[in-house]
This record gives sequence, C-alpha cells and structure tokens, in this order.
Amino acid sequence: MRQSILFTKTLKEAPKDEVSKNAQFLIRGGFVDKLFAGVYSILPLGVKVLSHIEHIVREELCRIDAQEVFLPALHPVENYQKTGRDGIDVLFFTEMHDGKRLVLGQSHEEVVTPLLQKYVQSYKDLPKSVFQFQTKFRNELRAKSGIMRGREFRMKDMYSFHETQSDADRYYALVEDAYRKIFDRLALGEATIKTYASGGTFSKYSHEFQTITSSGEDTIYLCESCRVAINKEIMADVNGQCPECGSRALEEKKAIEIANIFKLADRFTNAFSFTYTDQEGKKHPVIMGCYGLGITRTLGAIVEVHHDEKGIIWPESIAPYAAHLVSLCTERADVEAADELYHRLVAQGKDVLYDDRAGLRAGEKFADSDLIGIPKRVIVSPKTLANNTVEVRQRSGGEPEYVSLSAI
Repeated sequence: MRQSILFTKTLKEAPKDEVSKNAQFLIRGGFVDKLFAGVYSILPLGVKVLSHIEHIVREELCRIDAQEVFLPALHPVENYQKTGRDGIDVLFFTEMHDGKRLVLGQSHEEVVTPLLQKYVQSYKDLPKSVFQFQTKFRNELRAKSGIMRGREFRMKDMYSFHETQSDADRYYALVEDAYRKIFDRLALGEATIKTYASGGTFSKYSHEFQTITSSGEDTIYLCESCRVAINKEIMADVNGQCPECGSRALEEKKAIEIANIFKLADRFTNAFSFTYTDQEGKKHPVIMGCYGLGITRTLGAIVEVHHDEKGIIWPESIAPYAAHLVSLCTERADVEAADELYHRLVAQGKDVLYDDRAGLRAGEKFADSDLIGIPKRVIVSPKTLANNTVEVRQRSGGEPEYVSLSAI
C-alpha cells in the first residue's frame, strides 16, 4: 500500500475527550475513528490488525474441532422471553413494519441453542462446538476507555454442546489451553492472567482472562505462587485466598478483561426443551459451555501493553504491515529506485506500507512511522542508495542495520 493513497491521515494531537492510550494512539494513527461514545469506525489500518487477530483466533479454535458459523444480529424477542433475558438492561430493541419486536444481538445463546437443536437428536451427534466473529450491540450505561468498552464491538463467541457435564468440563479445559496459545501469539501471554470470577446462575465460578495494565478498569488480586487471580467481586466468596493453592499472598492489580469462559450447564437448553436421546433411548438435557473473546477489546489491550511515548509498537504477529518502507528521496532517479524496491518486495509477497509521500520532512515521516508502529522500518535515502543499501530499524529500539539492496 502506498501511503500517498491511504485516505486516512495521522493526527498530531489526540481528541481531548479520549484519556485511554488505546483510543489516543488508534485515533491519531488512523486505525479507528469515533462516531460517538462507544461506537467507532474501523479504518483500513485497523481492519488489517483485526483480521490478523481473528486469523490467530480462528486457527487455534479450529485445532480443537470448533466449526465457524456466522449468525444473524437481529433476534426475535420471543427467544429472549423463553430464557427470561428480555428484560436485561443492555439490550437494544428495534421493530419491524408489522410491529414485531427484535433484539440487536448482545450475545447469541438465544440463536445458537435452537439452531443446534435442529441438528442434534442423539448422543451420536455430540459433542459439537461452533464459533463466530460477529458485531455485538450492548446499551452500555457508560461507554469508556476507547474501544475497550463500547456499545457496538467485534467479538468472537463460541458455544459447545455435550452429553454430560464431565464432557463439557473436558472441552472447557481445551478452550482454556487454546486461549493461552492465542494470547501467546498475540504477545499478551505474560500479561494475561486466568481470573476467577462469579459464575452467576450457571456455576460457582467462571473464568476471565484479564490483561494487567495500569489503565485497566477491573481490580484483580494476583497470586504470584500459581499465577492465577481473583476478581474483586468474589474476594469475599473465596475468603481472600487463592482458589487453586490457598495462598493469601495476593497482590492488587488493575486489569482489562479480554475474554471469559462459562459453564452454562442446561440453563439455555432447558429453556428450548433441547434434549438428546442416549443409548438406552432415554432423553437428557444437552449441556452447554460458552466462550467469549473480545476482538476489538483485545486490539485495545494490545495497544495498552505495547506502546511508548511516541506511539504503538505492534507485535509482528498482528502488525498491519510487516515493514514500513520510508522514502526520503526527492530526485527522480532516487525516487524511481525506491519505487523499484517497493515493487520488488510486493512481487515477493511482502506486505509493505510504502511512505512515498512527497513534500514531508524526514522528521515528520519518522514521527508518523513511530505512531503507526509497524515493527520494521526500512529507510531509503540518497545516502543509502549511494552505498547500495537500505537502513533497517526495529520499532522496539536498538541500533540500525544497513542491508544491501540485493539482500533486502
């Protein structure tokens, strides 16, 4: 991509109403644009990062035999009446021309449960697991922290269906392991902690995955012995000690919840009379689990963890481009040499953002490059071309390396 044709532009100053680093840098860098509180447009650079995050999530979930679907965002309110969730305060409602009320999907239990019911009758049809990437709508009372808590956001939600709770527990552990691999690949592994939280009406506990950062809106208590944490909301329930090792040496941390996993048992399948027939011909309720991962929220968390005072420092696995080719050339022959290098890299299948913009000083281009945060910066200038080299710098720091044009 030539930066000269990119329709977005960087901003020198962050909007005054945005206090979180993720919002400031993502808006200034041209990754997102705020339409109104809690609702953001995802711009070309942001789309590329989100697609890379989703690619990693998809790969790891497919490895545990989950199947991808894409479910409607418009839901019949009758399904929520069956589950008793038509009165929850985060729902957005709309109407059809005939007065039929609809819900804008805030999650998909009320859609995926009757869907799987059509295909699962026997124990031979179980277990099954489906996931999707979908836009969710939640009427948040107080949207805040940039894309961290929005009214419209991108989410991966997954639902599994089982004969027994023990089989659901087996799969629950597989998902937990898959999430660990996902966070490692997203460069959030060290900062993201499995956290005990309320299981609500479903189970004694659920588990959140909280990314530790000073900008977090949640308070958790980290056990350094076993590297799990407890959400503040259940500290009294666990008597102030770690549920896994019993330690009371817990350290208070601020964190961002980016994912969660729940044991739903038969909460939703009973509401739809969803049963299966066992080997003896007896009927039993299907047991469910659900597993959420906020895609836009994860994007924000990565920026909160990986930035400096100049801008974002993208991990290579999800960066919008593999390299930022920055041309400081003004003379025609040098410009043509820089263009030739860009075309050669693209022909080799390299994903490159090429700063070919004319009329900007080197300092302006470097400041934009720091803000956008692509891991490698490749600088082409009259000085480097005179030596048949380019200058390669890592966004994360360190000394520059000079590489021959033929080797780049």
